[in-house]
Amino acid sequence: MALDDLHVFSQLSTENISQRITIAYIGAFGVLKHRLKQIFESVESLPDEESEGPAFRVHERLTVKYESEKHISLHWRSDPISDMVSDSLIISILLILILITSYC
Repeated sequence: MALDDLHVFSQLSTENISQRITIAYIGAFGVLKHRLKQIFESVESLPDEESEGPAFRVHERLTVKYESEKHISLHWRSDPISDMVSDSLIISILLILILITSYC
């Protein structure tokens, strides 16, 4: 059954879920972007007026935003692929953070 036919043949409905996670990150935002470009195929900068500050998009699904000197946030619409990409992105960010702090 197609997703568009769900309401026709059943009492079920669908909703879009937007997710956000904030991660403690003390490194330079540019370094994070550079490291993620080495891991992921598609990392593109976003204009400041669209994202309210430095931000970039990974695989056209997830947005990584600079929140403060100690935090970044990830934003995405929930679906199986975006959730898998977000999981791998979170692990990558945490590993990058471990590498940064181990050199200090």
